[in-house]
Amino acid sequence: MPFEPVRRWCTFLVGDACFAVDSAAVIEVLRDRGLTRVPLAASGVLGLAHLRGRIVPVVDPAERLGVHPTGRNTRTHLVVALGDDWYGLLVDEMLDVIEIPPARIERPTAPGAAGDVVTGTYAAEHQLVHLLDPERMIQALVRQGAHHAARPGGTHGGLD
Repeated sequence: MPFEPVRRWCTFLVGDACFAVDSAAVIEVLRDRGLTRVPLAASGVLGLAHLRGRIVPVVDPAERLGVHPTGRNTRTHLVVALGDDWYGLLVDEMLDVIEIPPARIERPTAPGAAGDVVTGTYAAEHQLVHLLDPERMIQALVRQGAHHAARPGGTHGGLD
């Protein structure tokens, strides 16, 4: 059996549930960042943030993950890189960066609302940590946005 190195994961809360993304994908953590709303955006897209000359779409994973927001006033944007693009995930609270041995990750067994974006679960000392694939989450929102833009009056740009 080939050796799999321990990976580092950034953990955070969305609602009262604990999630994590691979720390190699994390660019930055921003607190209380102002957003510019986007007309006709998909329901999970909250707006755009400006970060060092880049426009970063910010999404709210709560609905996609089946989690109820806590109603906190202060929230954080976890900026992740997916290829050359950056995206912000709105989270309620940043926790720690933890190391998880691959052998300790349980694969998802039951389909659910978040089943396609949760790639595994880790039983930490005091809570379960759901490991996310941010690319799958963003792709799902983009598909939803493409469907939204295909409606009459939903296109942008040139004249037909």
